[in-house]
Amino acid sequence: MTTRDHSLRADARRNRETILDAASELFAQRGDSVQMDEIAERAGLGVGTLYRHFTDKQALRAAIIGRRFEAITSLARTAERIEDPWAAFETLLYRYLESAEPDAAFRFALLGSQEPDWDVIDAEKTAFSAIAESIVQRAVDAGRLRSDFRASDFVLITRGAMANMAGAGDWRRHLTLQLEGIRAPETTEE
Repeated sequence: MTTRDHSLRADARRNRETILDAASELFAQRGDSVQMDEIAERAGLGVGTLYRHFTDKQALRAAIIGRRFEAITSLARTAERIEDPWAAFETLLYRYLESAEPDAAFRFALLGSQEPDWDVIDAEKTAFSAIAESIVQRAVDAGRLRSDFRASDFVLITRGAMANMAGAGDWRRHLTLQLEGIRAPETTEE
C-alpha cells in the first residue's frame, strides 16, 4: 500500500481499492475506450468519488502500475537473495513476467499509447528499480550477463515479452531466445 493510501480513512481506502479493481477489469476487457463514468458505475460509486481519487485515466493507469510494482518488489527482494547472479537475474525476469501475464490491465497501463504518470508512483517504481538494477549489475560484474547490458534493457525485454502475451505469441520461447543473446559468452581458460 502506498504512503498516500495509508493517510486515507478506511472507507476512502476501500473506495480507492474498489475503483482500482473496477478500472483494472474494464481496462483489461476494453482498453482505453473505457470511460470514467463506466468505471464509477462498475465500482458502485459516484463519479465524484472516482474523481476525488483519480483526476483522469492516466492517474488510474499509474495507480494500477503502482499496485503491481508493490507486488513485484517483493518478488525482486526474493530474487536478490539468490546467491548465483545469473539465477537471480533469470528469476527476477521470469517472476516479473509471470506476475504480469494474468494482469491484462497492468500490461495495458504499461504498454498503452500514453506514458504513465510516473510521478504519482515514484516510490513504488524507485523501490523496484533499485533492486532490479542491483541484480543486473551483480550479474554483469560476475561476467554472467553481457557487459553492455543495462537495467534499461531489462525494461525493453519485459515490455517485449508482455506485448507477446496478448496475442498468440509464445512469450516464454521468445524470452528464452533473448536470454541466449544477453548471457555473457563462456570464457575458456587456457
